[in-house]
Amino acid sequence: MGGRGSLARQLLGWQLFVVVALLCAVGALSVVQAGENFRTTEGRRMLSVAEDVAATPGVRALLADPAAPCCALPARLAPFATSAQSLSGASYVVIARADRTILASPDPRRVGEPLATGGSTAPRGRSWVGELDGATVAHVPVIGDGGEVLGVVAAGRRAAGFWEGVLDSPDDALRLLGAALVIGVAGSLLLARRVKNQTLGLEPHEITALVEYREALLHGIKEGVVALDPHQRITLVNDHARELLDLPPEVVGRAVDDPGLALDGRLRDVLTGRSTGADQLVLGRGRVLTLNRMPLDVHGAVVTLRDRTELMTLQEELDANRHATDTLRAQAHEFSNRLHTIAGLVELGEYDEARGFIDRISGAQGRWRAEVGTRIADPAVAALLIAKASLAAERGIGLRLDPGSALGPVDEVLSTDLVTVLGNLVDNALDALAGRGWVEVSVRLVDGEVRVVVRDSGPGVAPGLAEEVFRHGFTTKAAEQGRRGLGLALTRQTCLRRGGCVRVHNEDGAVFTARLPVAVPA
Repeated sequence: MGGRGSLARQLLGWQLFVVVALLCAVGALSVVQAGENFRTTEGRRMLSVAEDVAATPGVRALLADPAAPCCALPARLAPFATSAQSLSGASYVVIARADRTILASPDPRRVGEPLATGGSTAPRGRSWVGELDGATVAHVPVIGDGGEVLGVVAAGRRAAGFWEGVLDSPDDALRLLGAALVIGVAGSLLLARRVKNQTLGLEPHEITALVEYREALLHGIKEGVVALDPHQRITLVNDHARELLDLPPEVVGRAVDDPGLALDGRLRDVLTGRSTGADQLVLGRGRVLTLNRMPLDVHGAVVTLRDRTELMTLQEELDANRHATDTLRAQAHEFSNRLHTIAGLVELGEYDEARGFIDRISGAQGRWRAEVGTRIADPAVAALLIAKASLAAERGIGLRLDPGSALGPVDEVLSTDLVTVLGNLVDNALDALAGRGWVEVSVRLVDGEVRVVVRDSGPGVAPGLAEEVFRHGFTTKAAEQGRRGLGLALTRQTCLRRGGCVRVHNEDGAVFTARLPVAVPA
C-alpha cells in the first residue's frame, strides 16, 4: 500500500480520529451549551445579588454620609460585601464609589483601585449585566434619596468548568451523548466502508488465503515473475526469475540499476519501462529471454520472463538450414545460367569461345577455393566462405579474402563460434550493400585469439550507433520485425561468452572486428 502504512495502522489511525472527533464534538457542544446556560442563569443571579446589596440601608447610609472617614469605609462596608458573597455563591462582590474607586472587595489589594466597568451603564444610574475578564458580571447603581448615584455594587461569577457545566444540566448532557453516539456510528460506518473498499470486499481469512495462493502460484509456475515498485525497486521475485536472471539471494528492496545486480542495460530498459512493447527479447547470461511488462497504475509494474533459449537454438538451426538452402539455390541458379551460356555457344558453333568460357569460370571458382583452402585450414569456416561467395555473386556483390588471412585447425567449439560470428557479419554486410559493392573478410590467429574483420563498401554505421547496433539493433528489430537484427546481437553474445568482444567503426564503409580467444575463461 505504498507509504500509507499497514492496514492495522490505518485502522488504528482512523479509530483514533473518530474518537478524537467524538470528544471534540461533545466538548464543543457541551461548552457551547454550558456557556449559554451559565450566562443566562448566572447573569440573573448576579443581578439579584447586586440589587440586594445596593438596596441595603447600611450601604446607602455609609456611601451617602459625607462625615464618614474615608479610611473607615472599607472596614465598615466589607461585611456587607462578604455576607452577600457567601450567601449567593458569587465569585466576588465589590462595592465602589460613584467615581469607581473600590471600597470593599474580597481581595484587599484591590481596595482603592478603579473598578473595571467596560460598557457598564451603572455609573449613569442604570443596571447592567455583561461579561468582564471571563466572568458574568452585574453592575447595580446605589441611588441616594435625591436620585443621585452614590456608588456601584458589582457581583460576578466566573464561568464553570466543563464537567461542572455538564453535571449542572443532565438533560443537555444526554442530548450531547446522543449526538456523540450518532457521530460515532456514522464514523464507524464510514471506516468500515473504507476498509472494505481497500480490501476489495475480502474478509481477513480470504486475504490470508489469497496471499497463500499467490505464493504457491508464483513459486510454482515455470515463468519468471518480477514485481517493481514506482521507484523501480524489486518487491517480489520468484524462484524461476531468480534463476533466469542469476540474481543474488538478497535482492528484494534493491533497485534494478543497482550495480551489484549486474543487470544488462537492455534488461534494465525493459524492466523499468524505458523500452516498451510486447514480447521484448533480451540476451543475457547465455539465455534468450522474452519479457512482458504490465504497469500497475501508481503501484509499479509486474514483469514476466520466459526462457526462449531452446526455441531460439532450434530457430538458429533452421536459419542455418535456410542459409544452406539459399546457398545451394544460388549455386544452382549460377550453374544453370552458365550451362545455358555454354549450350548457346555450342549451338552457335562457337566451340573455342565455349571452351574459353568454361576455362574462365572453372579458373575463377578454382582460384577462390584454392585461396580459401590455402589460408583457412578449418573445414567449417572454409566451407562457409565458399558458400557465401556464391550467395554474394548472385546478389552482384564481390566477396574477397584479405591476403593476410591465416587460420589453422581449431577445436570444434571455436569452429562453431567462428561460423556463427563470421556468417552473421557477412550476412549483415551483404544486406547493407543492397546489391552493389564488395565485402572483404579477414580471419587471423593473433596472440592467442582469432580476429575476424569484415569490411564493406557500404554507407557505414552512424557514429552514435557504434554500440547500439549490437543491442538495440537486436532489441527493436527483433521485437518488431522478427529475425532482422538478431545476428549482430548473437555475434556479440558469442564473443562475450568466450571472453572476447566485437566492435565497429567506419573506414570507407563499415568495419566490424570480432575477437574470439582460443581458450574459453573458466
